[in-house]
Amino acid sequence: MLAQEMTSRGLAVLCVLVAGLGQVGSSGQAGREDLNPAVLYPWRQRSSGGLSRVKRDWIIPPIRVLENSKQVPENLVQIKSDKIFTGEVIYKLEGPGVDQDPKNLFEIDDKTGWIRSMIPLDREKYRSFTLKAFALSPSGERLENPSTIEIVVLDQNDNRPNFSQKEFAGSVYEFSVPGTSVMSVTATDADDPTTDNAILSYSIIGQESIPPLRINKTMFGINNETGAIYTRDVGLDREVVKGFRLILQVADMSGMGLTSLANAVIHVIDINNNPPRFSSYLYTMSAVENKVDFVIGWVNATDNDEPGTGNWETKYTIAKGNPSRNFAIHTDPVTNEGILSVVKALDYESQEVYTLTLTVENVNPLSIKAPKNPVSSATVVVTVVNENEAPRFIKDPIEILVPESVVPGTVLASNIAYDPDNTKLKYDILRDPEGWLKIIHNTGEITARKPFNVRSPHVKNNIYNAVIRVTDTDAGGISTTASLVITLWETNDFLPKLFPLMGTVCSESGRKTSGLFLSAVDEDLPPHAEPFTFHLQDINVSANWTIIQVNETHAVLRPLVELETGEYAVTVLVNDSGTPSLGAYAQVNVTVCPCGKDGECKAEAAAIFGTRVGVSFIALLVIMASIALLLLLLLLAVAVGNCRRHHMKKGEGLLVGDSDEDIRDNVLNYDEQGGGEEDENAFNIDLLRNPADVGPLPISFYPPVSGIPRGKQPLRKDYPDNLPSPSYPRKPPADPTDIEDFINDGLEAADHDPNVPPYDTALIYDYEGDGSLAGSLSSIASASSDGDQDYDYLNDWGPRFKKLANMYDPR
Repeated sequence: MLAQEMTSRGLAVLCVLVAGLGQVGSSGQAGREDLNPAVLYPWRQRSSGGLSRVKRDWIIPPIRVLENSKQVPENLVQIKSDKIFTGEVIYKLEGPGVDQDPKNLFEIDDKTGWIRSMIPLDREKYRSFTLKAFALSPSGERLENPSTIEIVVLDQNDNRPNFSQKEFAGSVYEFSVPGTSVMSVTATDADDPTTDNAILSYSIIGQESIPPLRINKTMFGINNETGAIYTRDVGLDREVVKGFRLILQVADMSGMGLTSLANAVIHVIDINNNPPRFSSYLYTMSAVENKVDFVIGWVNATDNDEPGTGNWETKYTIAKGNPSRNFAIHTDPVTNEGILSVVKALDYESQEVYTLTLTVENVNPLSIKAPKNPVSSATVVVTVVNENEAPRFIKDPIEILVPESVVPGTVLASNIAYDPDNTKLKYDILRDPEGWLKIIHNTGEITARKPFNVRSPHVKNNIYNAVIRVTDTDAGGISTTASLVITLWETNDFLPKLFPLMGTVCSESGRKTSGLFLSAVDEDLPPHAEPFTFHLQDINVSANWTIIQVNETHAVLRPLVELETGEYAVTVLVNDSGTPSLGAYAQVNVTVCPCGKDGECKAEAAAIFGTRVGVSFIALLVIMASIALLLLLLLLAVAVGNCRRHHMKKGEGLLVGDSDEDIRDNVLNYDEQGGGEEDENAFNIDLLRNPADVGPLPISFYPPVSGIPRGKQPLRKDYPDNLPSPSYPRKPPADPTDIEDFINDGLEAADHDPNVPPYDTALIYDYEGDGSLAGSLSSIASASSDGDQDYDYLNDWGPRFKKLANMYDPR
């Protein structure tokens, strides 16, 4: 092979040389060198003399080098330049493998131009090298342009093929037909894929069953080119063999070269070809009555398919004997057993024995390759065990629908429970937070103790909950409870209430906003509350007023005509929407007043008309005119009295004369004018006799005010503190008729005195007036003459005035 390679290489070089014979023209020596196949003239051109032709580049074929060569260094090729005849030439080589990585694989003899390989080459690392060759003068000047030289490394079969895995895994369904694809294996070879060195061939050189020695015939084959493994024979039964281990081989050179080994493990996949079968066909069990959700026994079935898969898992069914669905069966996922339980209480008095028929199947459907056998079945006989049963309610919860205004004593429910053993029962109410219920202990009849109230805190969403207990009278005393759910419906039992009951309305006509908004509240719940309706029942009121419905809960009361200012009483009827509807009358006190631009009553109008007296403006004018007339008459009377006293002579008095008795006891105490308490002590008679000597009375003289001790009354708040008191009049009046002016002056000074009690607490002495026949006290000693008066009337005054009458008797 090496000789063939060298021969082909020499022929290639020779062909290149022959192609350039027409371009060379030199001495016979040059002609002899041209015949050397190991010498290349990459820069040769036509020699001098005569006409010259255009230079053509040489086509240099690749230089082929066999990998792993042991003859190193090895001369590969020699290059020459025709400049050698004109002078010395120096050859240089550059590129990968020389002065570039990987370095030092090749070198060139700078004088002879021989290119050598320095170490053995590896084609799997470097398949080829592209180098640049230079021809230089001794001074380093390029004599020729660089020429490209390609070195190709030739492949040797120095790499074994390798499987991609040490062990391959695959699977195949049991009872698969021959030719069924199982899996594929792969291998690689690092040698040149274009040569026989990398052409692979696969084969199976060994087979072993799992468990061993179950099948001896060859069950699998392999495609030697693709590595695809397939079934070769029938008889793959998972119940017999679980799998196979194959020994694989791959070889290059189409099976004649280097080889490698690997393993392939093939698992046989189970199919559902074995139906489950009951281990026994008859089971006996027992169950206690009145109990639920408890296990009464187990049944078992076997399946030869692979455990833990759907082909092995069983599904049990109660096919017959369970019409009321008292029993249920489910599968234990670990043991694959059937667990039979009671899910609905049994009644010994109704049925003592149950005969159940069970069937069993797989979770997955059976394969078409399974035998056509009927479904396996078994019989289970269940005996019911009797026990003392608890009473039972007919319904739980007991639901009742009643109105909230139910009449006490109304029967709400009866015949609510029974005892399966036909024993006597006793009924009780365990929970009744409002105490609305009553139950007859021996019959269980439930009645209403009192009316219900849907607004009770124990009523949620119109539902009231109670708990009833029933107990049998046997020795055990077993009891049962049930919920009593009472749904209440709302009844219309509350009257609507109108509000507000007073307000103001503007008196101006045409005001759009004039009116009083009314509404109502109702303690009932819908639909017995709003919408409300508002009406005016009085015909006379309807002539002046109207009420307009605004919405479901509001209306506005407005006057129809322009009314006088004052207060009006308007009766309004408000009705709710209950069934039947309830209504209530309410009197609304409406104050009609003049309003400003903002629609509110004016301040002065509010002061006069904002009260609740109910008098009109005309009536108020009449009252004020009457008061003014009375004051005028009183002033006229006082003036007439002053005129009469003015004509009395000064110094003449009614009571002047010697008397052994003190007449002060007969002087009446005048009522005090002011805010103080009544003082029943007589005034100092001397002060009355000599009012001119009376200045402002000391504070201690005033009666106490609101319990404050005398002399400690608070100062007036309408004056600043510590102001001096005004001067009180002290000049005695020249005539008794001036006493009134004297007192009025003193009162005015007291009103402006910040150091005396407020308002009119200062005492004002009553004046008898001019019309008194007895005259004033101040005129006792100032009568003009005895003849001016008639004193006979003094005899009618009692014993104390007889002496005075004798003194003035003209006889």
